[in-house]
Amino acid sequence: FLLMSATLGDMTRIANELSELTNRDTVTVSSVQRPIPLHYYYVETPIQESLEELLATKQVPVYVVHFSQIEAIDRAQALMSINVCTREEKDRIAELIAGFRFAPGFGKTLNRLVRHGIGVHHAGMLPKYRRLVEQLAQAGLLKVICGTDTLGVGINVPIRTVLITALSKYDGTRTRPLKVREFHQIAGRAGRAGYDTAGTVVVQAPEHVIENAKAMAKAQAKFGDDQKKLRQVVKKKPQAGFVSWGKPTFEKLVDGTPEPLTSSFNITHSMLLNLLERPGDPFAAAKKLLTSNHETRSSQLALMKKALSIYRELKTAGIVEVLPEPDSDGRTVRLKVHLQPNFALNQPLSPFAMASLEILDPESPSYALDVVSVIEAIMEKPRQVLSAQEKKARGEAVAAMKSEGIEYEQRMALLEEVTYPQPLAELLEQSFEVYRSGAPWLGEFELSPKSIVRDMYERAMSFGEYVAFYSLARSEGVLLRYLSDTYKALLHTVPPERLREDLEDIIEWLGELVRQTDSSLLDEWEELAAGIDSSAGSEPVLPPAPEKLTGNTRAFRVMVRNEMFQRVKLFADEDDAALGALDGGAGWDAGRWADVLDAYFE
Repeated sequence: FLLMSATLGDMTRIANELSELTNRDTVTVSSVQRPIPLHYYYVETPIQESLEELLATKQVPVYVVHFSQIEAIDRAQALMSINVCTREEKDRIAELIAGFRFAPGFGKTLNRLVRHGIGVHHAGMLPKYRRLVEQLAQAGLLKVICGTDTLGVGINVPIRTVLITALSKYDGTRTRPLKVREFHQIAGRAGRAGYDTAGTVVVQAPEHVIENAKAMAKAQAKFGDDQKKLRQVVKKKPQAGFVSWGKPTFEKLVDGTPEPLTSSFNITHSMLLNLLERPGDPFAAAKKLLTSNHETRSSQLALMKKALSIYRELKTAGIVEVLPEPDSDGRTVRLKVHLQPNFALNQPLSPFAMASLEILDPESPSYALDVVSVIEAIMEKPRQVLSAQEKKARGEAVAAMKSEGIEYEQRMALLEEVTYPQPLAELLEQSFEVYRSGAPWLGEFELSPKSIVRDMYERAMSFGEYVAFYSLARSEGVLLRYLSDTYKALLHTVPPERLREDLEDIIEWLGELVRQTDSSLLDEWEELAAGIDSSAGSEPVLPPAPEKLTGNTRAFRVMVRNEMFQRVKLFADEDDAALGALDGGAGWDAGRWADVLDAYFE
């Protein structure tokens, strides 16, 4: 086996343990010398000037590292004032993307940026947009790419220079300085093998430091060495919450060695159940597992107590029984239940979802959408989408409360109860408590009732309309992945006897909606299932066009129905402007709709 990493630091302990586990020699090959050396610079010039300098000295392509998606997009748009590409390069880009399908919203923004030679790359983008940016960069046509610090993971972009905008980041809990390991993972992407003799890493000083240096240079040009006048220059202070860093931090990170790896071992219900399924004495196996890890002794003792607690819980629930004597495989205890294949690896709550379908009434008019809600409750939360839904719901609630004359304090109290839509929440949570009493290992998993697929269907919206309605342009990729995963879960989880024609229509509609938006996620899944290797050969810049929409009759029927229903709702609201916006190009402008509305309601 060959184990490779650029940032593991001291490997002595891991090497020794590999030898103990395998009874083979382990050789560590370690070097801090890169095949392509890096040159590090700390600059106190505004980022626009830094980039113009890099462009002028041909140190491109440049990846500009930000620590939030919003900053990356805002920076890219701000760079439109710089002339990044030659006329010939812009013509070549226009030629390559001539047939590419850019959707409204962020697609329109990206179209404008890439034609100028500027790319954007982050996890919230649609996969087809990320792939387009990567392919244009590989062709040498994007000179500046603004992205997030995840560039070290799964990004296929050749980079000459990495420009880092800050040396601190928000890690989901707090803002903290970058670790040496993180810094070297980001910086290490500079320098293209086979192209560059060296890579460049530029770190921007904090904004307030840059502005103060600029103000001081201006004052010195005006007052010379007059210290009294220079002391009167007003210095800008850092923003509230700024975590202090500067040139000493930069030097420490450049010269530092990556921090040692730390263990994050834990024991779970599913891990213990899998141990009990194995041949041999499960107590001996558990003891070995809980004492031969890299945790501290006190942490190991705490994990042993937790394991005993889980074991007692399983025994009390009747899931585990003690055998009077070991069986033929050496087990002293055995499971009284059989785990589903790939237990706890793929949708661990799927069996609960299947059991919950039993309590739904197949004759109910809402049955099809209730099945969707059951499946949505076992899916992971797409945080950005749920946050946007909650914000929208609270905005509408405030407007309603104001119109009813509710006082501010009461409004604020009532607002705490407003959240994103959660259909069947009470029923599902009660069912989950009952189900979990017979399957206590599910205690480590969270049921999360939500409505995204159902909400989109009930609002009769397309992907683009839904993105615009909730202002999700910066999180299109997150929404699409959720829709794709829910589609797969519906196909895999709902048994044939639970299907109904309207439910099958919804599943077909959802699959077609994902394909028409960006088919790559479903294509990858279907190729994996079929055993096709799609990584061989180079990909074309233009992804294949989706199948004709009218080819899937069931999905097309649902989409037409949704479009018509959207007009029915707008008609009921007497919203001639919105109806005109939808249909003005067909001759039904706002004025024509207004005439029809007046006549109808009269």
